[in-house]
Amino acid sequence: MLDYDKEADAYDSSRGGEPRAAAAAEAVLGLIPDGARTLLDVACGTGIVTRRLAAARPALRVTGVDLTYGMARMAAARLPGAIVLADSRRLPFPDGTFDAVTSVWLLHLLDRGDDMGAVVAECARVLRPGGVYVTTVDKAAAHDVGSDIDAVLAPRPRRSAPDASPRVEARAAEHGLRPVAGARFRGVGQGRSPRGTAADLRRGWFTQLPPGTPLTERFAAELESLPDPDRRRPDPVFGLRAFRKPGTP
Repeated sequence: MLDYDKEADAYDSSRGGEPRAAAAAEAVLGLIPDGARTLLDVACGTGIVTRRLAAARPALRVTGVDLTYGMARMAAARLPGAIVLADSRRLPFPDGTFDAVTSVWLLHLLDRGDDMGAVVAECARVLRPGGVYVTTVDKAAAHDVGSDIDAVLAPRPRRSAPDASPRVEARAAEHGLRPVAGARFRGVGQGRSPRGTAADLRRGWFTQLPPGTPLTERFAAELESLPDPDRRRPDPVFGLRAFRKPGTP
């Protein structure tokens, strides 16, 4: 996993920057009821999406929370007074505090024990009755766009994705959250190039392919031999799921 303290300063520019954030925020807001007045953005990172959520709906009071100091520092510069440094598995808010809770590009990282379930449980806990939880799902699968890169990587070993839709839906159901809607948005600027993907392999970004192993090097060499190795292939298209907590406020 990345060291998000070290990555914070360069994170946005390496992940599609403002265009990607704009696409994500627009899709998320499409699933948030107009009547919502409070929103918690869990694992808000640098706040690049969080800021857009707040700016698009001035009547919506947005709070961001992140575990990593470097990320939270950048988010606080974008949304002064609205960012909390905390663990998403133990949110420092009372039950039923927020009309809406979001977690964008978080659950796919939670592959230890039942961390994913713990985060979903906390999001459900701090959500008021009648409120909506919105999260990204199937992030790794979204990067399979049918390109020549995907053909090379098809035989690679894969982990069971923590954010696979059925797993997230099952955990949400355990905590009383019912699926109500979904949406998709383009990961602007995140299309992979063969040479960039080979570099990611050698950095250890593919969790089942440790850097320096013969298998990793074989995949990297095959990627670098593809035509137009620096040309980005199509952008991924990410999925969102929205869940409602039964009851009335």
